[in-house]
Amino acid sequence: MKIKLIENGPIIVETENPVSYSEAGSSEEKTGPIVLCRCGKSSTKPFCDGTHKKAGFEARSAEFTTQ
Repeated sequence: MKIKLIENGPIIVETENPVSYSEAGSSEEKTGPIVLCRCGKSSTKPFCDGTHKKAGFEARSAEFTTQ
């Protein structure tokens, strides 16, 4: 699994395995890149909808990797 914090943008989770997501009593599996909001302004939280661009969100980049 790799987690990327995009400069001035979202968190991207890259995994080859399905990830379980639960909210408000429902659950689903996500695969492929999962793009999460980091600015707190998305209307589709916890997922990114691109609002960080309009909001002027600023943050440094970083990357986390598991072996």
